Amino acid sequence: MHGAWRSFNAEHTRLESRALPIVHHVKYICDLPENHRFPMGKFPKVLESLLKDQVITDKQVWAPKIASTELLGCVHTEEYLSNFISGKISEKDQRRTGFPWSSGLVQRCRYETGGTVLTGEIALQRGLASSTAGGTHHAFPSYGSGFCLLNDLAVGAKHLMGESTSRRRILIVDLDVHQGDGTAFIFKDEPNIFTFSMHCGKNFPVRKQQSDLDVSLEDGTEDKEYLSKVQEHLPWLLETFRPDLVLYDSGVDPHWEDELGRLRLTDEGLYQRDLYVLQAVIKKGIPVATVIGGGYSRDIDRLARRHSIIHRVASKVWREHGL
Repeated sequence: MHGAWRSFNAEHTRLESRALPIVHHVKYICDLPENHRFPMGKFPKVLESLLKDQVITDKQVWAPKIASTELLGCVHTEEYLSNFISGKISEKDQRRTGFPWSSGLVQRCRYETGGTVLTGEIALQRGLASSTAGGTHHAFPSYGSGFCLLNDLAVGAKHLMGESTSRRRILIVDLDVHQGDGTAFIFKDEPNIFTFSMHCGKNFPVRKQQSDLDVSLEDGTEDKEYLSKVQEHLPWLLETFRPDLVLYDSGVDPHWEDELGRLRLTDEGLYQRDLYVLQAVIKKGIPVATVIGGGYSRDIDRLARRHSIIHRVASKVWREHGL
């Protein structure tokens, strides 16, 4: 399984060896009913924003393969995958996910998961890589929930941990405003994967799972207090758990303008948060793969630019550390 996922092109690697790898696929998007509250249009717009502002060039963009059912099966049950892929999902289960089923949705989720896996693989080789999607942390092994149908973080972590006796240790740093409940549940008995979720306590999901470390924030938490909480916990985790890879979910839904957030971070607060996380990890010589997580706004352009903060920060850190 590992061999099949080594999708590096040696020539591509040589040509663009000096630039941050960005993982994107045109199929990160699918059609939704009109006025659906999930901002599907943000995925291509994140890439557009980075290209337009010349943060990146198109030569830095890597396209993932679609995630195979074998790969997805390391986390999800055979029955769920079969039903999800073939469209045998009940109305009730569709309501729980927030999405009407479509073959386009299945394809989108599989490419997104493939993207997170590829981002992790590139990070292990190059030190840092960033996807323009990912962070579907509410999906459980046998069902989807909260706009999440396949748990890309869990599939990525499980796959990248490896199957040999010398398994990699993986730290999932989840700073999306909602608790990473699916991921917490999936890895509750896995000592090589540590789940750290910092989230708004009174937000979705109502019923929380137990991560290895949960930091619950009060409604209205602002930049300074938020950053101090990250600074309080992350160095200690890197020191004691000593991960071989960090998967970072840089959700922008803690932003004050977010429709589903309830926290009060500014653009600058998100920038400082991402900069702190990446620098703390990279300074330790630990590879890091980033995904964009949640962010909800009717203004897709503003939202996409907010999501692109992580790629802008990653580009800066890449240059400064000479990766």
